[in-house]
Amino acid sequence: MKKRNIHVVPHQKGWAIRRENSKRVDKITTTQKEAEDKARELARRDQVELLIHGRNGKIRERDSYGNDPFPPRG
Repeated sequence: MKKRNIHVVPHQKGWAIRRENSKRVDKITTTQKEAEDKARELARRDQVELLIHGRNGKIRERDSYGNDPFPPRG
């Protein structure tokens, strides 16, 4: 089973942590920072990508903690 990336998204009660392609929310927090910290822990544990969305819903930051599909060139 493929592991699903983790998203931090705006929510009516603050910020939500949600798995990719899931309607269910894993956790709701009051601050984006709190959601980011918890989501980062989960992404490291599961070795998946973390995508952080801004208030407008667009992705503003992403970090990879697993097999990076686009590793940096050096």
